Amino acid sequence: MILVTGGSGLVGNELITQLLAQGKAVRAIYNKTPLANFNSSLLQQFQCDILDVVGLEEAMQGITQVYHCAAIVSFDPKRATELFKINVEGTANVVNAALDAGVKKFVHISSVAALGKIEGQIITETTTWTEENNKSVYGKSKYFGELEVWRGVSEGLNAVIVNPSLILGAGNWNDGSSKIFKSVYEEFPWYTDGVAGFVDVRDVARAMINLMDSDVINQRFILSAENKSFEEAFTLIAKAFGKKSPHKKVTPFLASVVWRLEAVKSFFSQQAPLVTKETTASALAKINFDNTKLGKFLPDFRYTAIEETITHTTATLQQKLNSK
Repeated sequence: MILVTGGSGLVGNELITQLLAQGKAVRAIYNKTPLANFNSSLLQQFQCDILDVVGLEEAMQGITQVYHCAAIVSFDPKRATELFKINVEGTANVVNAALDAGVKKFVHISSVAALGKIEGQIITETTTWTEENNKSVYGKSKYFGELEVWRGVSEGLNAVIVNPSLILGAGNWNDGSSKIFKSVYEEFPWYTDGVAGFVDVRDVARAMINLMDSDVINQRFILSAENKSFEEAFTLIAKAFGKKSPHKKVTPFLASVVWRLEAVKSFFSQQAPLVTKETTASALAKINFDNTKLGKFLPDFRYTAIEETITHTTATLQQKLNSK
Protein backbone atom coordinates (compact mmCIF):
# COMPACT_ATOMS: atom_id res chain seq x y z
CA MET A 1 0.00 0.00 0.00
CA ILE A 2 1.26 3.45 -1.01
CA LEU A 3 0.43 6.63 0.90
CA VAL A 4 0.11 9.97 -0.91
CA THR A 5 -0.33 13.23 1.00
CA GLY A 6 -1.68 16.29 -0.80
CA GLY A 7 -3.63 14.22 -3.32
CA SER A 8 -5.89 17.10 -4.32
CA GLY A 9 -2.97 19.26 -5.47
CA LEU A 10 -1.58 19.47 -9.00
CA VAL A 11 1.28 17.01 -8.41
CA GLY A 12 -0.56 14.74 -5.98
CA ASN A 13 -3.48 14.35 -8.37
CA GLU A 14 -1.20 13.43 -11.29
CA LEU A 15 0.83 11.11 -9.09
CA ILE A 16 -2.28 9.18 -8.00
CA THR A 17 -3.45 8.99 -11.62
CA GLN A 18 -0.18 7.38 -12.71
CA LEU A 19 0.03 5.04 -9.72
CA LEU A 20 -3.50 3.74 -10.29
CA ALA A 21 -2.76 3.30 -14.00
CA GLN A 22 0.10 1.00 -12.96
CA GLY A 23 -2.29 -1.07 -10.86
CA LYS A 24 -0.88 0.06 -7.53
CA ALA A 25 -3.00 0.38 -4.38
CA VAL A 26 -3.05 3.94 -3.04
CA ARG A 27 -4.23 5.51 0.21
CA ALA A 28 -4.68 9.24 -0.36
CA ILE A 29 -4.86 11.64 2.56
CA TYR A 30 -7.21 14.59 2.23
CA ASN A 31 -7.94 17.31 4.74
CA LYS A 32 -11.37 18.75 3.95
CA THR A 33 -12.55 17.84 0.45
CA PRO A 34 -12.40 14.22 -0.83
CA LEU A 35 -10.83 13.59 -4.22
CA ALA A 36 -13.71 13.70 -6.69
CA ASN A 37 -12.18 12.71 -10.03
CA PHE A 38 -11.19 9.12 -9.22
CA ASN A 39 -13.30 5.98 -9.47
CA SER A 40 -11.04 3.07 -8.65
CA SER A 41 -11.20 0.15 -6.25
CA LEU A 42 -7.45 0.58 -5.81
CA LEU A 43 -7.89 4.02 -4.22
CA GLN A 44 -8.61 4.41 -0.52
CA GLN A 45 -9.31 7.93 0.70
CA PHE A 46 -8.39 8.84 4.26
CA GLN A 47 -9.37 12.09 5.94
CA CYS A 48 -6.52 13.48 7.99
CA ASP A 49 -4.80 16.78 8.67
CA ILE A 50 -1.00 16.40 8.55
CA LEU A 51 -0.90 18.38 11.80
CA ASP A 52 -2.87 15.53 13.43
CA VAL A 53 -0.15 13.15 14.64
CA VAL A 54 -2.63 10.51 15.85
CA GLY A 55 -4.47 10.53 12.53
CA LEU A 56 -1.18 10.20 10.64
CA GLU A 57 -0.19 7.17 12.71
CA GLU A 58 -3.46 5.52 11.72
CA ALA A 59 -3.03 6.51 8.06
CA MET A 60 0.45 4.90 8.01
CA GLN A 61 -0.78 1.45 9.03
CA GLY A 62 0.22 -1.10 6.39
CA ILE A 63 2.08 1.51 4.30
CA THR A 64 5.40 0.65 2.63
CA GLN A 65 5.97 3.77 0.48
CA VAL A 66 5.14 7.43 1.13
CA TYR A 67 4.92 10.31 -1.35
CA HIS A 68 4.72 13.53 0.63
CA CYS A 69 3.15 16.19 -1.62
CA ALA A 70 1.04 18.15 0.88
CA ALA A 71 2.19 21.76 1.18
CA ILE A 72 1.07 25.36 0.99
CA VAL A 73 2.40 27.36 -1.95
CA SER A 74 2.18 31.07 -1.27
CA PHE A 75 4.44 34.08 -1.72
CA ASP A 76 2.35 36.26 0.57
CA PRO A 77 4.53 37.12 3.61
CA LYS A 78 1.36 37.49 5.70
CA ARG A 79 0.93 33.70 5.48
CA ALA A 80 4.37 32.99 6.97
CA THR A 81 2.97 31.33 10.10
CA GLU A 82 0.71 29.07 8.05
CA LEU A 83 3.53 28.23 5.63
CA PHE A 84 5.83 27.10 8.44
CA LYS A 85 3.03 25.24 10.20
CA ILE A 86 2.22 23.06 7.18
CA ASN A 87 5.48 22.94 5.24
CA VAL A 88 7.76 22.40 8.23
CA GLU A 89 5.77 21.07 11.20
CA GLY A 90 3.48 19.07 8.90
CA THR A 91 6.46 17.52 7.13
CA ALA A 92 8.06 16.67 10.48
CA ASN A 93 4.84 14.89 11.50
CA VAL A 94 4.72 12.85 8.27
CA VAL A 95 8.41 11.91 8.63
CA ASN A 96 7.91 10.84 12.25
CA ALA A 97 4.85 8.76 11.38
CA ALA A 98 6.75 7.10 8.52
CA LEU A 99 9.66 6.25 10.85
CA ASP A 100 7.31 4.80 13.48
CA ALA A 101 5.52 2.71 10.84
CA GLY A 102 8.75 1.33 9.40
CA VAL A 103 8.06 2.73 5.92
CA LYS A 104 10.55 1.37 3.40
CA LYS A 105 10.95 4.54 1.30
CA PHE A 106 9.88 8.17 1.37
CA VAL A 107 9.80 10.60 -1.58
CA HIS A 108 9.37 14.25 -0.65
CA ILE A 109 8.47 16.96 -3.14
CA SER A 110 10.21 20.20 -2.28
CA SER A 111 10.90 23.05 -4.70
CA VAL A 112 13.77 24.87 -6.38
CA ALA A 113 12.67 27.68 -4.06
CA ALA A 114 14.45 25.74 -1.31
CA LEU A 115 17.77 26.15 -3.14
CA GLY A 116 19.89 29.24 -3.28
CA LYS A 117 19.06 31.58 -6.18
CA ILE A 118 22.03 33.41 -7.63
CA GLU A 119 21.76 35.22 -10.96
CA GLY A 120 24.58 34.42 -13.34
CA GLN A 121 25.22 31.07 -11.65
CA ILE A 122 23.80 27.72 -12.77
CA ILE A 123 21.75 26.31 -9.90
CA THR A 124 22.50 22.68 -9.01
CA GLU A 125 21.53 20.31 -6.22
CA THR A 126 24.60 21.49 -4.30
CA THR A 127 23.63 25.17 -4.36
CA THR A 128 23.16 26.12 -0.72
CA TRP A 129 20.16 28.05 0.58
CA THR A 130 20.97 31.11 2.67
CA GLU A 131 19.00 34.10 3.91
CA GLU A 132 20.95 36.28 1.49
CA ASN A 133 20.39 34.32 -1.74
CA ASN A 134 16.75 33.37 -1.18
CA LYS A 135 14.59 35.88 0.67
CA SER A 136 11.34 34.05 -0.14
CA VAL A 137 9.29 33.04 2.92
CA TYR A 138 7.91 30.12 0.91
CA GLY A 139 11.44 29.06 -0.05
CA LYS A 140 12.53 29.24 3.57
CA SER A 141 9.61 27.06 4.66
CA LYS A 142 10.46 24.45 2.00
CA TYR A 143 14.13 24.53 2.99
CA PHE A 144 13.29 23.91 6.64
CA GLY A 145 10.84 21.21 5.55
CA GLU A 146 13.72 19.49 3.75
CA LEU A 147 15.76 19.59 6.95
CA GLU A 148 13.04 17.51 8.61
CA VAL A 149 13.40 14.89 5.86
CA TRP A 150 17.19 14.82 6.24
CA ARG A 151 16.68 14.50 9.99
CA GLY A 152 14.51 11.46 9.24
CA VAL A 153 17.31 10.08 7.07
CA SER A 154 19.71 10.38 9.99
CA GLU A 155 17.21 8.32 12.01
CA GLY A 156 17.06 5.52 9.43
CA LEU A 157 14.53 6.67 6.84
CA ASN A 158 15.30 5.89 3.19
CA ALA A 159 14.33 9.09 1.39
CA VAL A 160 14.63 11.03 -1.85
CA ILE A 161 13.89 14.74 -2.29
CA VAL A 162 12.86 16.27 -5.59
CA ASN A 163 13.07 19.99 -6.32
CA PRO A 164 10.83 20.85 -9.27
CA SER A 165 11.08 24.17 -11.06
CA LEU A 166 7.87 25.91 -12.24
CA ILE A 167 5.39 23.07 -12.75
CA LEU A 168 3.03 23.28 -15.72
CA GLY A 169 -0.19 21.29 -15.84
CA ALA A 170 -3.94 21.50 -16.24
CA GLY A 171 -4.86 21.98 -12.61
CA ASN A 172 -7.12 24.59 -11.03
CA TRP A 173 -6.13 27.70 -12.96
CA ASN A 174 -7.27 29.92 -10.14
CA ASP A 175 -4.49 28.56 -7.98
CA GLY A 176 -0.76 27.85 -8.11
CA SER A 177 1.33 27.81 -11.26
CA SER A 178 -1.75 27.11 -13.40
CA LYS A 179 -2.67 30.78 -12.88
CA ILE A 180 -0.17 31.54 -15.64
CA PHE A 181 -2.49 29.93 -18.19
CA LYS A 182 -5.49 31.90 -16.97
CA SER A 183 -3.59 35.19 -17.15
CA VAL A 184 -2.48 34.55 -20.73
CA TYR A 185 -5.95 33.29 -21.71
CA GLU A 186 -7.41 36.57 -20.46
CA GLU A 187 -4.77 38.40 -22.55
CA PHE A 188 -2.88 39.92 -19.65
CA PRO A 189 -0.60 42.33 -21.56
CA TRP A 190 2.52 42.34 -19.35
CA TYR A 191 5.63 40.17 -19.47
CA THR A 192 9.14 40.18 -18.02
CA ASP A 193 12.42 39.04 -19.50
CA GLY A 194 13.11 36.97 -16.40
CA VAL A 195 14.21 33.37 -16.88
CA ALA A 196 13.08 30.31 -14.96
CA GLY A 197 12.99 26.53 -15.21
CA PHE A 198 9.79 24.84 -16.39
CA VAL A 199 8.68 21.21 -16.09
CA ASP A 200 5.60 19.14 -16.99
CA VAL A 201 3.59 17.88 -14.00
CA ARG A 202 3.43 14.46 -15.71
CA ASP A 203 7.23 14.35 -15.73
CA VAL A 204 7.40 15.32 -12.06
CA ALA A 205 5.08 12.45 -11.09
CA ARG A 206 6.88 10.01 -13.40
CA ALA A 207 10.29 10.94 -11.97
CA MET A 208 9.00 10.52 -8.42
CA ILE A 209 7.64 7.05 -9.19
CA ASN A 210 10.83 6.01 -10.99
CA LEU A 211 12.95 7.20 -8.07
CA MET A 212 10.69 5.42 -5.58
CA ASP A 213 10.96 2.15 -7.50
CA SER A 214 14.75 2.47 -7.89
CA ASP A 215 17.56 1.69 -5.47
CA VAL A 216 18.34 5.41 -5.15
CA ILE A 217 18.16 6.71 -1.59
CA ASN A 218 19.25 9.79 0.35
CA GLN A 219 19.65 12.00 -2.73
CA ARG A 220 18.00 15.16 -4.04
CA PHE A 221 17.19 15.97 -7.66
CA ILE A 222 16.27 19.14 -9.52
CA LEU A 223 13.35 18.38 -11.86
CA SER A 224 13.36 20.89 -14.71
CA ALA A 225 12.92 20.28 -18.42
CA GLU A 226 14.06 23.61 -19.86
CA ASN A 227 15.13 27.11 -18.88
CA LYS A 228 12.99 29.69 -20.68
CA SER A 229 12.18 33.36 -20.42
CA PHE A 230 8.71 34.24 -19.19
CA GLU A 231 8.19 36.14 -22.42
CA GLU A 232 8.84 33.01 -24.48
CA ALA A 233 6.65 30.81 -22.26
CA PHE A 234 3.77 33.30 -22.26
CA THR A 235 3.98 33.67 -26.04
CA LEU A 236 3.78 29.88 -26.50
CA ILE A 237 0.72 29.73 -24.23
CA ALA A 238 -0.97 32.61 -26.05
CA LYS A 239 -0.33 30.95 -29.41
CA ALA A 240 -1.78 27.65 -28.17
CA PHE A 241 -4.92 29.39 -26.91
CA GLY A 242 -5.19 31.56 -30.02
CA LYS A 243 -4.91 34.67 -27.87
CA LYS A 244 -2.93 37.90 -28.14
CA SER A 245 0.58 37.56 -26.76
CA PRO A 246 1.76 39.75 -23.87
CA HIS A 247 3.36 42.82 -25.41
CA LYS A 248 4.22 45.22 -22.57
CA LYS A 249 7.54 44.70 -20.82
CA VAL A 250 7.63 45.13 -17.05
CA THR A 251 10.61 47.17 -15.89
CA PRO A 252 12.09 46.83 -12.38
CA PHE A 253 10.77 50.31 -11.49
CA LEU A 254 7.25 49.53 -12.70
CA ALA A 255 7.30 46.21 -10.85
CA SER A 256 8.29 47.93 -7.60
CA VAL A 257 5.38 50.34 -7.97
CA VAL A 258 2.90 47.55 -8.69
CA TRP A 259 3.74 45.35 -5.69
CA ARG A 260 3.57 48.35 -3.35
CA LEU A 261 0.16 49.35 -4.74
CA GLU A 262 -1.01 45.75 -4.33
CA ALA A 263 0.17 45.79 -0.71
CA VAL A 264 -1.89 48.90 0.00
CA LYS A 265 -4.90 47.43 -1.79
CA SER A 266 -4.55 44.20 0.20
CA PHE A 267 -4.39 46.13 3.48
CA PHE A 268 -7.77 47.76 2.87
CA SER A 269 -9.50 44.82 1.15
CA GLN A 270 -8.09 42.18 3.56
CA GLN A 271 -7.56 39.92 0.55
CA ALA A 272 -4.30 38.29 -0.56
CA PRO A 273 -2.35 40.53 -2.93
CA LEU A 274 -2.16 39.42 -6.57
CA VAL A 275 1.47 40.56 -6.76
CA THR A 276 3.99 40.58 -3.91
CA LYS A 277 7.58 41.70 -3.52
CA GLU A 278 8.62 38.03 -3.72
CA THR A 279 6.70 37.19 -6.90
CA THR A 280 7.99 40.39 -8.50
CA ALA A 281 11.59 39.49 -7.70
CA SER A 282 11.09 35.96 -9.08
CA ALA A 283 9.54 37.23 -12.30
CA LEU A 284 12.44 39.61 -12.95
CA ALA A 285 15.27 37.27 -11.99
CA LYS A 286 17.17 35.26 -14.57
CA ILE A 287 17.76 31.90 -12.93
CA ASN A 288 19.02 28.84 -14.82
CA PHE A 289 18.87 25.30 -13.45
CA ASP A 290 21.05 22.28 -14.17
CA ASN A 291 18.88 19.19 -14.68
CA THR A 292 21.64 16.68 -15.49
CA LYS A 293 21.91 14.84 -12.15
CA LEU A 294 18.62 12.96 -12.61
CA GLY A 295 19.84 11.54 -15.92
CA LYS A 296 22.88 10.06 -14.21
CA PHE A 297 20.67 8.06 -11.83
CA LEU A 298 17.78 7.42 -14.27
CA PRO A 299 19.53 7.22 -17.68
CA ASP A 300 16.34 6.28 -19.54
CA PHE A 301 14.33 9.26 -18.24
CA ARG A 302 13.37 11.88 -20.81
CA TYR A 303 11.62 15.19 -20.19
CA THR A 304 8.66 16.36 -22.24
CA ALA A 305 9.49 19.42 -24.36
CA ILE A 306 7.90 22.49 -22.79
CA GLU A 307 6.22 23.46 -26.07
CA GLU A 308 4.52 20.05 -26.07
CA THR A 309 3.60 20.49 -22.39
CA ILE A 310 1.98 23.84 -23.15
CA THR A 311 0.06 22.43 -26.13
CA HIS A 312 -1.27 19.55 -24.01
CA THR A 313 -2.12 21.75 -21.02
CA THR A 314 -3.94 24.44 -23.00
CA ALA A 315 -5.95 21.80 -24.89
CA THR A 316 -7.00 20.17 -21.59
CA LEU A 317 -7.93 23.51 -20.03
CA GLN A 318 -9.88 24.47 -23.14
CA GLN A 319 -11.87 21.23 -22.89
CA LYS A 320 -12.69 22.05 -19.27
CA LEU A 321 -13.88 25.52 -20.26
CA ASN A 322 -16.00 24.17 -23.12
CA SER A 323 -17.64 21.58 -20.85
CA LYS A 324 -18.91 24.20 -18.41
